[in-house]
Amino acid sequence: MTNQSRNSNRPNVLHLFVDQMRGDAIAELGNPIIKTPNLDRLCREGVAFTNAFSPSPVCISARCSMIYGQYPMHTGCYENAPMPTDGRESMMGALTRAGYRTHGIGKCHFAPDTYAMRGFESRERQEEIVREPERDDYLRYIHEKGYKYVCEPHGVRGEMYYIPQVSQLPREYHPTQWIGDRGVEFINGQAESDRPWYLFSSFIHPHPPFAPPNPWHKLYRTPDMPLPNLPENFKELHTHINRRQNRYKYRDWGFDNNLVRTEKAYYYACISFIDYQIGRILETLEESGQLDNTLIVFTSDHGEHLGDYQCFGKRSMHDSCDRVPMIVRYPEKFPAGEVCKTAANLVDVAPTILSVAGTSMASHESDGVDLAELAAGNDPGRFVFGQISQGRETDEDRAMLSIYMAANRDWKYFYSAPDNKEFLFDRVNDPDETINLAENPEVAETKAMIKKVLIDHLVSGGETAGIIDGGWKQFPKQEIPADHNQGLIFQDSPWAETDIPGYGG
Repeated sequence: MTNQSRNSNRPNVLHLFVDQMRGDAIAELGNPIIKTPNLDRLCREGVAFTNAFSPSPVCISARCSMIYGQYPMHTGCYENAPMPTDGRESMMGALTRAGYRTHGIGKCHFAPDTYAMRGFESRERQEEIVREPERDDYLRYIHEKGYKYVCEPHGVRGEMYYIPQVSQLPREYHPTQWIGDRGVEFINGQAESDRPWYLFSSFIHPHPPFAPPNPWHKLYRTPDMPLPNLPENFKELHTHINRRQNRYKYRDWGFDNNLVRTEKAYYYACISFIDYQIGRILETLEESGQLDNTLIVFTSDHGEHLGDYQCFGKRSMHDSCDRVPMIVRYPEKFPAGEVCKTAANLVDVAPTILSVAGTSMASHESDGVDLAELAAGNDPGRFVFGQISQGRETDEDRAMLSIYMAANRDWKYFYSAPDNKEFLFDRVNDPDETINLAENPEVAETKAMIKKVLIDHLVSGGETAGIIDGGWKQFPKQEIPADHNQGLIFQDSPWAETDIPGYGG
């Protein structure tokens, strides 16, 4: 008897997650260069949500919103900062309580306790910056294989953070391959179980450094890569966080188009290597008779500028950072080969997964909806929201450094408090977001309507420190130092032995 026949009313859930993947990096959805045959298959066999957004385009806060199904104003997590510690139930916790075998493989990026379970029954850990290598399953694995000398197995960070590079590890021990290996083993191990399962299979790539293994780094070549999106007025489209992020990522002192094209080539190679692992996982599901009784959700926490507007990194409400890929395959609820243009958000992932499992989070209601409702065309004008802030001490600090966003399939509006500046983009006629219409009188009514939708949303959640008299509170404009050496940072592995005898470290 197959898993499919035993658990027909309790589907398995495969949650495929990647870090920092742009929403425009899938061949089937219009990218003419990248090779993603397995993601293409998911598009053909499921529904692709092409206007899906991150609720907070940075790692921890995006993941926090996803697993609790809540926008940042309800989680209290707006950046790479602590997640809630008040005992609220996560999506994984609800599944475990409902009888699912829940397992996490790879990057969870939980904070403040990176080793927390947050509802999982079990985890196999692979994180980027590790303080206790003996507690990281992937590091233990490569150390046992003789690679303890590799102090940065996910790519050399610090000054090299945005320098494309070949992994120091062979393909069979690469962190992306390890996620694929562990996923295949888990799925095979559950093939004869009477218990439905949830697998969170979470890849660190294509998060920088862009470090694919040999020979994948030769899959794309620099001259074949398109130039970044650089509208004539691109500097007017920057926000304070773009300028600050460019500085501390060593990317604001000269701009090299060939380097940027090489970055894109290596970034695409990282995605294709993930796609290869997804293919292995799908094949395992198929061979074990579990494919059609498994809800498959593929998405990312946020995107990556990759040189667009001469910017790098995330933490931006531009589509290059805030729009994410989102594909759902489950024949019973999602029709094959459809594209849904209704706005979606990572807060929709939890209610979608919990719906097929027949449960919900006991501690709170989700801010999201079941994606099956969007695929059915039930809310074509829907708005989704986002917020990010690096201010952490007080509500006032948070508001002073916040960017707030509202978007539907036709329009996007965001406000950057550090710049006291509004942005409005026509997503239909200007999909590359090249013209800021916020001061254009012809669309003043549209801007006013979306601004009100956003402010009403924030007020409903008590996020009011940046609002006054129904509008935006004005704060001092934020600047970065003129000296290019000020604000640089290092992100080295604290466990690694970097001292060189006789030379210091």
